[in-house]
Amino acid sequence: MKALILVGGFGTRLRPLTLSFPKPLVDFANKPMILHQIEALKDVGVTEVVLAINYRPEVMLNFLKDFEDKLGIKITCSQETEPLGTAGPLALARDRLMDGSGEPFFVLNSDVISEYPFAELIQFHKSHGGEATIMVTKVDEPSKYGVVVMDESGKVDRFVEKPKVFVGNKINAGIYLLNPSVLDRIELRPTSIEKEVFPKIAADQKLYAMVLPGFWMDIGQPKDYITGLRLYLESLRKKASSKLATGSHIVGNVLVHENAVIGEGCLIGPDVAIGPGCVIESGVRLSRCTVMRGVRIKMHACVSSSIIGWHSTVGQWARIENMTILGEDVHVSDEIYSNGGVVLPHKEIKSSILKPEIVM
Repeated sequence: MKALILVGGFGTRLRPLTLSFPKPLVDFANKPMILHQIEALKDVGVTEVVLAINYRPEVMLNFLKDFEDKLGIKITCSQETEPLGTAGPLALARDRLMDGSGEPFFVLNSDVISEYPFAELIQFHKSHGGEATIMVTKVDEPSKYGVVVMDESGKVDRFVEKPKVFVGNKINAGIYLLNPSVLDRIELRPTSIEKEVFPKIAADQKLYAMVLPGFWMDIGQPKDYITGLRLYLESLRKKASSKLATGSHIVGNVLVHENAVIGEGCLIGPDVAIGPGCVIESGVRLSRCTVMRGVRIKMHACVSSSIIGWHSTVGQWARIENMTILGEDVHVSDEIYSNGGVVLPHKEIKSSILKPEIVM
């Protein structure tokens, strides 16, 4: 089987992290976002993943070469010269997705994190005999989204964009399984799979939806990234709790890379990921945050609801909170307070950031 991952463009919503790496290579729970997807695809027998990309494909491919060998899966890029929306990339990669086997192929949005129940999706798709299956997830406030209206069997009736009255609470989760015949419906031009292609398949009564079990999050922006980490760690607690850290200094769900070093008297958690090569000095307090590869957090610093980018330093007694994002190689001096600062790479912060602002 094959899969196409819609990688797309510049990842502006996750800046300053995406100034250093393309968004799919930004770490989430101690590995690049896209690797969570590729590993799950490999587990259900996908042999080739095509990345639909319009930005720095060479960086992606160089990085993923290692994983090709480790996972034994072929990873290639299909590069757009102009943005083609969410359906155009399928037309562009048509020859790579059509292998003559007639097997369906996966399409994923690269920002989506979930438990990826791909085996169940394949089973459901084969059972209903339609042309395409989309995964949907339940939300509390459907009026903010495009709602998928479906019957008991999962057959999709129609889509309603930001409904004013309640028509349902299931929205498109950005995970699809499509028969090769769907490619005949897509022209090579900028086009939307959600607004142009799926409604036509639904009109032909060949589109089905499966409700996604477990959690779902689009982690393309910082506050959703932090929420996504909480949901991911919660799911890990149920499925593979041995991967989570334990000890008197740990509160709730915490992921610590095996070669990170944690000092005496720290309190870490809930919902924290600490990456490889990190040094957390004594007396540090971390909660609801990600600390990426090679970071040093000095004594008695406190970090909450924030993302600390690669190889950064947080000074002694510093306090970092309220969705502060430090880009790569940012150095925060001792006793500094950051309230929602967004700091671009390679900066030194010597005075406090008292209200949310971007530090160039």
